[in-house]
Amino acid sequence: MDEIGMTGELRTDHDCEISGIPSKHWGEAVFKIGDEEIVLEISVEEKTIVAISAGEEAVWKGTLEGLKMLLKGEIKAR
Repeated sequence: MDEIGMTGELRTDHDCEISGIPSKHWGEAVFKIGDEEIVLEISVEEKTIVAISAGEEAVWKGTLEGLKMLLKGEIKAR
């Protein structure tokens, strides 16, 4: 059996929970709000890569370390 690189969980306010979703290299969560999509993609290779998009034009992609720095205000998004 292939090695699991990460597991995923999804929870909602309707007491729905899915946990232990296995992944070897990447996982993606897609949330649809009307015609809009918010997508979170995680890739586990040498470094953890995170991609976040809200629609087609608002996209951020970088390392997990970069995302932490962005959220703490240590760097600015381009």
